[in-house]
Amino acid sequence: MTELAAVKAALKTQAVETPSWAYGNSGTRFKVFAQAGVPRDPFEKLDDAAKVHEFTGVAPTVALHIPWDKVEDYAALAAHAEKRGVRIGAINSNTFQDDAYKLGSICHPDATVRRKAVDHLLECVDIMDATGSRDLKLWFADGTNYPGQDDIRSRQDRLAEGLAEVYERLGEGQRMLLEYKLFEPAFYTTDVPDWGTAYAHCLKLGEKAQVVVDTGHHAPGTNIEFIVATLLREGKLGGFDFNSRFYADDDLMVGAADPFQLFRIMYEVVRGGGFTSDVAFMLDQCHNIEAKIPAIIRSVMNVQEATAKALLVDGSALAAAQGSGDVLEANAVLMDAYNTDVRPLLREVREESGLEPEPLKAYRASGWGEKVVAERVGGQQAGWGA
Repeated sequence: MTELAAVKAALKTQAVETPSWAYGNSGTRFKVFAQAGVPRDPFEKLDDAAKVHEFTGVAPTVALHIPWDKVEDYAALAAHAEKRGVRIGAINSNTFQDDAYKLGSICHPDATVRRKAVDHLLECVDIMDATGSRDLKLWFADGTNYPGQDDIRSRQDRLAEGLAEVYERLGEGQRMLLEYKLFEPAFYTTDVPDWGTAYAHCLKLGEKAQVVVDTGHHAPGTNIEFIVATLLREGKLGGFDFNSRFYADDDLMVGAADPFQLFRIMYEVVRGGGFTSDVAFMLDQCHNIEAKIPAIIRSVMNVQEATAKALLVDGSALAAAQGSGDVLEANAVLMDAYNTDVRPLLREVREESGLEPEPLKAYRASGWGEKVVAERVGGQQAGWGA
């Protein structure tokens, strides 16, 4: 197989999971801007997600968020997804939108509140069983706003205890993916603020616990690709939440703020074997002012382009330059791959896969956007109500 053929073959195996919440209304702390045609229930979210997969060919799974995507019959929801040509992906928990969680959830000083939070996480595992989902994705808003508000070490003990109970509930082939976030909504201490904290807990829990890297959850200047390389080396990188940020956790379209960073991250993924392992590539984005489905299609394409460039890095030339200490040549090898226009290559990959070469053009020509605007009248639009 030629080098180019190998790159094409790798790209055809790529899968990017889209988030159900990205198809609903979202916004900032100030305003949620409603859009016509937005899904009114999880079934309609899956219908839209199926269109993204139809035109990109690489978005076969959809992450759910509980209780935003709560339904009476999860097996029926999974069957609906299969009928549309997609599957249920990660189940995301929500322990931050209940009044009881004002002082935390799984780390709360009150055992009653902690029990409520853990029971919700166990419910999410039940949903995984019903939908055939592999991954339980956990993010906690837990933390404190003031020095002395609570005991930092005790909160870590509570976190470990709660995680351990949920971990024991996981079935065969299921995983726990622990996400971290530098700050917000807790501003003095955050209970899972960085990859090191997440890694420490996952290491203690066992092989089924792995770390999720959200590309927007770091301090300015953080070398995210170093974190990715380290977690891959340790076998503890479970997945990504791809998005972009200009200031903090903006959840903008992946590759919008710094496409070069996305390329550097994907190079480390390729270099570390993550592209052919169980690392989950997920989007975690909110499309507040742009049309939902086109934005998600564009995001999937951005991940594809960064991946294609990473696959084109001449590994032999790079290793030779690094080994000889040729700093400029080593950097040039990376830059040559990054500066390659991979759009023609990806058009070829799509055509060879029986897809239209231009996903956005094909989606717009399909009339789906106009169809749902006309049909989805009445009812309550989906949205997380920020």
